[in-house]
Amino acid sequence: MAQPLIKKDDDRDDDGHYKASIPTKSRGDIHEGLDLVEATEVFFAVTKLFQSKETGLRRMVYLMIKELSPSADEVIIVTSSLMKDMNSKTDMYRANAIRVLCRITDGTLLAQIERYLKQAIVDKNPVVASAALVSGIHLLQTNPEIVRRWSNEVQETVQSRAALVQFHALALLHQIRQNDRLAASKLVSNLTRGAVRSPLAQCLLIRYISQIIRESGNTQMGDRPFYDYLEGCLRHKAEMVIFEAARAITELNGVTSRELTPAITVLQLFLSSSKPVLRFAAVRTLNKVAMTHPMAVTNCNIDMESLISDQNRSIATLAIATLLKTGNESSVDRLMKQITNFMSDIADEFKIVVVDAIRSLCLKFPLKYRSLMNFLSNILREEGGFEYKKAIVDSIVIVIREIPDAKESGLLHLCEFIEDCEFTYLSTQILHFLGAEGPKTSDPSKFIRYIYNRVILENATIRASAVSTLAKFGAMVDSLKPRIFTLLRRCLFDSDDEVRDRATLYLNMLGGDDAVVETGKDVKEFLFGSLDVPLSNLETSLKIYEPSEAPFDINSVPKEVKSQPLAEKKATNKRPTGLGAPPSGPSSGTDAYEKLLSSIPEFSAFGKLFKSSAPVELTEAETEYAVNVVKHVFDGHIVFQYNCTNTIPEQLLENVTVIVDASEAEEFAEVAVRPLRSLPYDSPGQTFVAFQKPQGVATVGKFSNILRFIVKEVDPSTGEVEEDGVEDEYQLEDLEVAAADYMLKIGVSNFRNAWETMGPDFEKVDEYGLGPRESLAEAVTAVINLLGMQPCEGTEVVPSNSRSHTCLLSGVFIGNVKVLVRLQFGLDANRDVAMKLAVRSEGESVSDTIHDIVASG
Repeated sequence: MAQPLIKKDDDRDDDGHYKASIPTKSRGDIHEGLDLVEATEVFFAVTKLFQSKETGLRRMVYLMIKELSPSADEVIIVTSSLMKDMNSKTDMYRANAIRVLCRITDGTLLAQIERYLKQAIVDKNPVVASAALVSGIHLLQTNPEIVRRWSNEVQETVQSRAALVQFHALALLHQIRQNDRLAASKLVSNLTRGAVRSPLAQCLLIRYISQIIRESGNTQMGDRPFYDYLEGCLRHKAEMVIFEAARAITELNGVTSRELTPAITVLQLFLSSSKPVLRFAAVRTLNKVAMTHPMAVTNCNIDMESLISDQNRSIATLAIATLLKTGNESSVDRLMKQITNFMSDIADEFKIVVVDAIRSLCLKFPLKYRSLMNFLSNILREEGGFEYKKAIVDSIVIVIREIPDAKESGLLHLCEFIEDCEFTYLSTQILHFLGAEGPKTSDPSKFIRYIYNRVILENATIRASAVSTLAKFGAMVDSLKPRIFTLLRRCLFDSDDEVRDRATLYLNMLGGDDAVVETGKDVKEFLFGSLDVPLSNLETSLKIYEPSEAPFDINSVPKEVKSQPLAEKKATNKRPTGLGAPPSGPSSGTDAYEKLLSSIPEFSAFGKLFKSSAPVELTEAETEYAVNVVKHVFDGHIVFQYNCTNTIPEQLLENVTVIVDASEAEEFAEVAVRPLRSLPYDSPGQTFVAFQKPQGVATVGKFSNILRFIVKEVDPSTGEVEEDGVEDEYQLEDLEVAAADYMLKIGVSNFRNAWETMGPDFEKVDEYGLGPRESLAEAVTAVINLLGMQPCEGTEVVPSNSRSHTCLLSGVFIGNVKVLVRLQFGLDANRDVAMKLAVRSEGESVSDTIHDIVASG
């Protein structure tokens, strides 16, 4: 019997929900990846749905067209439908059509619909107006000239009573004027007189004010523009505006305690709010303030202690971290008990925040190291990821280095950790540290058991590291040598080649015949000294080494750390190539230049080349002639190699030289010039100028350069060159020879050992004021660039909002004199930077020279 026809659920479209689900699924497929053919098919299928009157389905159609981003040919198909919807009586259609058209259209069509967009900006319906304004923000990136013509309409919309419209209008108007500082400042000044009613727009205005204050550079309270307005916003009825103003005040450059007080007061009120988001915002801001102004936050300590038991663990963690930064010595034990209760309930990223705060507290109150070290060792044994465990290990290592009394207990905590450590990297790092510090303790023998357990129980990488650590104990502690020899002999039967090879090497070096003799200086230097060649250079040299009767010579490895190549010019085919170009790799750099210079008779008597700089551009990109210069430094001379490229096809340059004016470099005397005979189009060439300077001295000076040549016309079609030429000149940028040009960047793998090995014989220490700086990182970078030395152990990176920092530098000064520098920076409340400079070198005069460079820089 035939069944009656029943409409299935899948075919229902009573509310359009089932039909709308199809484009929704298709949109998910787009993010998973559609090829061009599939995307085109989906696009044409979706355009048929313009006939639907269902509002929800139509909105999904608009969204699909935006996601598909049709090509120029396909855009034409939907343009008429979208333009029709843009003039529809239905506001939802108008708003979405504007958004889609502005997303998929090009500049040509945009000019046609510009009139409609201007009308939409001032439309009475806030949804339509916001759609036009947001589209303007996006279009400003691709068609700025058109959008800037809307300024009057946008200016009018800034006065809108609709909160979102005013917010979007302010954002667009500021972007239109942001490149004109005076216009942007005038806009902000007008709006601070009470024209902004939307809390969202007011938050945006506060951010623009903060930007103006930063750019003004004024750090005195009376000189800050708009500071009174920020302080007035602290009494606004909207909480978001109050918080934004308070945060802006706390982030002012060189903010004073007097300026902070009103902001801290409102943030303290937020700490007791019933809204978790306000409590979190307040405590996070106060945590940042505590890094630079801990005393200003101490009044909030009682309120923050109540947040330790907050249900939101993020709030509790930040409260603890802030209290650790602002608390006093008497409150440490109480805080540690409170922290222990909730550490297991929070995520690793928040645990790391607590660990960092505890490390800072331990360095601040050294007498409390026992309780803080015990806490770190306890959480080290708990479950956690790699970054969390690494943060704890790093903290313990820093405490051991900074607080001598904490060494033995700290090393024992680390030994207990590696008994059950699942991370190979951390185990090897701890074993390396144990080898350096363990032999210096009162009873080194108690660490041997922990180290040898690693040889028995761990993987090959850790076993090899443990063998090296055992050898270090044998080298430093003669009484342990017999036991170390026994253990190393057992390692000779290990299954891994690296472990066996290390054991064999160390037995031979230490004298494995059971005779207890004092370890030689060369052996200690090998075990504890630093490798004086960069690992990348060593790797490159080993790769190109061809096995032969001659052994590999480590002295042949270049010692200079090559900087990254300069960014290529826009016209990449016009860049100098060959020997005139920057060397392609570290192994070819100085050697290639040295071969080039020694082949030129005028420079062959200058001796061994000490350093060649990276190329310095003397012309801008896309100019008629591309010129850069390489500075070659010898002991008593300096040679400028000018790499030139002719970028004009219709010209041939002959007798090319650079006229160098050394009037601002009085200690330099020009001794030789080597001109370039011919410089055809797009064929790089070099011309040289050599100067004599005082022997072995870091002489500095400034040189002005003029490119002089004879230009001859060339017929591009035939390549024929006219016989007659015209003498011409081309002004180049000035060139400076700085103190950094006399320093080779050569790193050391273990700075502390290198520092102790160098000894204090030629050490010189002094303090300097570097004046006001935007941040500590800026001061660190400036000093590194001034000295031209290699940062060691990642100390060139300054943690954000840090008030103090230590930077370690290494290098070789002209004359092949090794230099080590320890820089200690401090930042006070007025943003003034003080620096303590300690220099150790192999010559007293070099230590004095480094200080002279800093003093005059």
